[in-house]
Amino acid sequence: MLNRPNWLRPALLEPLLAHQERLNNRNDVEQDEDGYFLYDLDYLEQHLSSLMQQDVIKLWFAVKANPLSRVIKTLAQQGFNFDVASQGELTQVLAQDVPADRILNTGPAKSKRQIKAFLEQGVRTFVVESLNQLQWLNDAASELSCQPQVLLRVQLQWEEGEKNPLGGNEVTAFGLSCQAWQTIKVSDFPALNINGLHIFQWGNMLSNERMFELWSQMVSPLLSLAEQLGMTLEVLDLGGGLGVDYLQTGKGLRWEKIVADLAKIKARAGVSELWLELGRFAVAEMGYYVTSVVDRKENFQHQQLVLAGGINHLIRPAITEQPFPVTMIRESAASPVYFDLHGPLCTSLDKLGTLAIASDVAVDDQLIFGLAGAYGFTESMPFFLCHQIAAEYVLQQGKIEQVRSAQPASWYLR
Repeated sequence: MLNRPNWLRPALLEPLLAHQERLNNRNDVEQDEDGYFLYDLDYLEQHLSSLMQQDVIKLWFAVKANPLSRVIKTLAQQGFNFDVASQGELTQVLAQDVPADRILNTGPAKSKRQIKAFLEQGVRTFVVESLNQLQWLNDAASELSCQPQVLLRVQLQWEEGEKNPLGGNEVTAFGLSCQAWQTIKVSDFPALNINGLHIFQWGNMLSNERMFELWSQMVSPLLSLAEQLGMTLEVLDLGGGLGVDYLQTGKGLRWEKIVADLAKIKARAGVSELWLELGRFAVAEMGYYVTSVVDRKENFQHQQLVLAGGINHLIRPAITEQPFPVTMIRESAASPVYFDLHGPLCTSLDKLGTLAIASDVAVDDQLIFGLAGAYGFTESMPFFLCHQIAAEYVLQQGKIEQVRSAQPASWYLR
């Protein structure tokens, strides 16, 4: 038999196989699921605990990565705080009994109405991304007689060639330049405690050395900006961007090196608190996506598998060209062959990558994708072509439990 890939943890296999057997023997809608997500909360708990064993960084979870209730509760129990960027995310986090003082409001599209609503719901920490947001927050805080903590989001220009998913040299909607922030006076916003700066312009970084180089480049311009604004810089928020090795290259970040490097950055910046907003790095490895093979064919010398689920459940590969690793659930001694993996949607965009799978893969075989705990279902496009909404399950204490059942299109169509 072929060895199982290292991302498919042995502790997952027995309950997963038992779950597949139960589904195959049922006659209701679950038997025909197009695809479902499975989150290993036992592993997540262990992983988060290891991230918390340090006193250098205050850790926030970027809720956009995975807003499932059980995931949020596990993060909260391990001491994580929460970065929310919409009213929906805020409502979901509060519903899991997370206190509002553990919530940070980020995002470029904060309206005057949303800012006031967040204050009314108890949020007291904000990343401000525009002059308008700063004024609106000051006005609302004055009206509500509170003094929220504020971090100004800074967008830097980088040397030619320093391109990355969140901007590089390109101008984005995230924050303002140092020059734009220099037009304000901290004293003009008395209702606010402006004591921090936020900077984040990189994504899915896999090199400790490159990350440290980027962080180091930021210290000087940010300290200069703080001095020019007359603000006491107490907090530096470096966002996220810590990468996951989706392509299974064997290269990845080492957490202990991250902590050591950030201790140096913290000392250089002279701040009392250093923050990270983790998304994929916190939850990607605990998640799996399972779907089935609908058809197999050869087309212009390409081996193709058409799957029951595709970018309607898992769009990240199509927009990043970084497929999630995959294997069959059943074991096979057949040699691996590269297949183009296509989903069920009527668009050429619906491709989950070209990946090696055992050559005897057949119709009705179940495929399992790894590293799907972040940017899975909620980042995808589930409504196009009216396919089934994916179910979600959690594995906890060795038992699989359904959190949301698969739903037909009639669930949302009117």
